[in-house]
Amino acid sequence: MNKGRFFLRILLDSLILSGCFMLVIGFFYMAIKAGIPYQDPPVELQIKYEINMGIGQTLTDLGFVVFVFGGISRIAAAIVWKLKDRKAKKEAQV
Repeated sequence: MNKGRFFLRILLDSLILSGCFMLVIGFFYMAIKAGIPYQDPPVELQIKYEINMGIGQTLTDLGFVVFVFGGISRIAAAIVWKLKDRKAKKEAQV
C-alpha cells in the first residue's frame, strides 16, 4: 500500500468517524439539552427551547451528511483501488 492510498484511507475513515460523532452529539443535544418542551412555557423558555432544538437538528443533519459522504467516498475508493490492483496484476502476468 502506497502512502497516498494510506493517507486517503485514513482521511476518509476519520470523516466517517467525525460524522458519527456529530450525529450522536446532535441526538444528545436534542434529547438532553432541548428535551421535552414545557406545556405552557413563557416566551423566554419557548425561545430557548427552539434555539436548542435548532442546534441539535443542525448537528444531526450535518453529521448524517458527513457520515454518508465519507462512507460513499470510502466505498468508491476501495472499488477503484481493487480495480487498479487487478489491472496491475493482469499486466504483470502478461
